[in-house]
Amino acid sequence: MALTDIKVKSLKHGGAKAGDKHADGQALYLLVSATGKYWRMNYRFDGKQKTLALGTYPAVSLLKARKLRDDAQELLASKVDPGQAKREDKQARADAAEKTFAYVAQAWLAKTESARAASTHIKLSAWITKDVIPYIGSRPISTLKAPDVLLMLQKIEARGAVSSAHQIKQLCGRIFRFAAGTGWVERDVTTDLKGALSAAVEVNRAAITDPHELGGLLRAIHNYTGHPYAVAALKLSPLVFLRPGELRSAEWTEINLDTAEWTIPAEKMKMKKDHLIPLSAQSLEVLRTMKAMTGQGKYVFPSIRTFDRCMSENTINAALRSMGYSKETMTAHGFRATARTIMDEVMGERPDLIEHQLAHAVKDANGRAYNRTAHLPARRDMMQRWADYLDKLRAGADVIQLRGGTA
Repeated sequence: MALTDIKVKSLKHGGAKAGDKHADGQALYLLVSATGKYWRMNYRFDGKQKTLALGTYPAVSLLKARKLRDDAQELLASKVDPGQAKREDKQARADAAEKTFAYVAQAWLAKTESARAASTHIKLSAWITKDVIPYIGSRPISTLKAPDVLLMLQKIEARGAVSSAHQIKQLCGRIFRFAAGTGWVERDVTTDLKGALSAAVEVNRAAITDPHELGGLLRAIHNYTGHPYAVAALKLSPLVFLRPGELRSAEWTEINLDTAEWTIPAEKMKMKKDHLIPLSAQSLEVLRTMKAMTGQGKYVFPSIRTFDRCMSENTINAALRSMGYSKETMTAHGFRATARTIMDEVMGERPDLIEHQLAHAVKDANGRAYNRTAHLPARRDMMQRWADYLDKLRAGADVIQLRGGTA
């Protein structure tokens, strides 16, 4: 006869003999002993008699025990051992509990450390340690949802660090994607936070856009006596006007000196598209000089301490400061604004070619994005004209003023 709730509740276990069994049907029974009441289910798998523990009464009710038995029988029908499935599930939950956000973040930091500059690694570690871990670090990463991450980011935003909040959101996204790749989470929950933070204020990087002043900067770069890697990076910066991270992380496998082309892979680019730079004769000269010094390694501009890492993100800015250019006057990123302004306002180059060479999104008349080789001959000519113009400025030649400027 099947058990009832009243019958299960009335059974006394304090004085019961070990092993008293009360059947409910379909292999489910209640084992009553001196220490408690335990739900059990007998089954056979691969010709062996086995017993599955389904919990303790009253934590597991009669109704719940029957549901667990039915689930186990479904597994048996699918040729799965419910006992083994239970052990694997228990182990998976234990593993998930160990994979806290802090644990995963540290694993991601360690795995990716060699791909970034030491200063960047220190900055990312500080964000994780000071801004993230105190709020979500102890939580299993598999249990975190978008609102959990948002609450943490809003605390950063509330102290006025809006830009940092956006950067930390991106950092958390990289950690979640790393966890998804290892199977510790299903997806990156930060993708659900688009538009959830206040817009970050766009910071205009200081840049020299007056041709006369640029000529002075070029002469200072030409006479700079710092480390050879820094000298070469400084000389190349105005010629190719890349983002500083794209320049300092250049790898020799990306550069073809014979065809005078530098192709930066999508994963390094802000727009996540391959970017091709036609190299002027002046750029090739700088790169051939570096080839003799660093060509046996991975990076064109390695760290001065080790060939295993690229140049520090602070190197070019530090060189500019040592030459007397403050951060309010010129920055490494400012070479982009310098080129964009003077090529357009002074040289009269086509704006679409300039934007394309800056790796900005440029579309054709039909609204289609140009590919990396679009207008390559015209861009190659433009980059050579730009390099020649810079040589003239450095030499002190007469230059055309910006519109609105004075002679």
